[in-house]
Amino acid sequence: MGAAQRCILIVEDEPAIVDILSFNLARAGYAPLSAPDGAAGLAMAVEKNPDLVLLDVMLPRLDGFEVCRRLRAGGFNAPILMLTAREEETDKVLGLELGADDYITKPFSMQELLARVRANIRRTAIADAPAPPGEPVLTAGNIALHPGRMEVTKQGRTLLLSQREYDLLHFFMRHPDNVFTREELMEKVWNYEYYGDLRTVDVAVRRLREKIEDNPSDPALLLTRRGAGYLFAGPR
Repeated sequence: MGAAQRCILIVEDEPAIVDILSFNLARAGYAPLSAPDGAAGLAMAVEKNPDLVLLDVMLPRLDGFEVCRRLRAGGFNAPILMLTAREEETDKVLGLELGADDYITKPFSMQELLARVRANIRRTAIADAPAPPGEPVLTAGNIALHPGRMEVTKQGRTLLLSQREYDLLHFFMRHPDNVFTREELMEKVWNYEYYGDLRTVDVAVRRLREKIEDNPSDPALLLTRRGAGYLFAGPR
């Protein structure tokens, strides 16, 4: 599916920023929509089901954190990139914990923002493609990943994973017993041609552990190799 068919929702209350983003996204071949506050952005995301959301943190009516939380709780699965002027570490991590795929700190370069948009659109396009014929079910412990229907089960019960969490688990299960650095995961799973903030990887791993591990604080499947990276333990 080409860029011209991809819809980007901008949830931002500063008209000048909306104008700049809309102009550059349209020039890049995307179809931009905009909402001036959190409540309107939430309603528009549910109604229009955009391919990606650019979500400001500081918004009237509902802030970006609450919009992100409600969208993910409602099953909205498209990438969410948060726009923030805040420098506090806790604010950035909070957005990731609530289900945002990444964040970009203002002021940002348009080149950087478009690169992040392209990477996330490309990732979802790959995820939307049909699984190769005959791709087997992947299993480890009590976890089974079914590529054909993009479903993960634990002890036979379906897990509710975000697209990012599914992509990360799929990658790990296709490469068991291999250690990957955070930089490698950023490149191979996030599809970033440059390395973003590596805390994004750590938060995604932590969220995934909470869903697949019996004891997330003492994981048996998704392991940390201190000073090296992460490893997924294959079937034994």
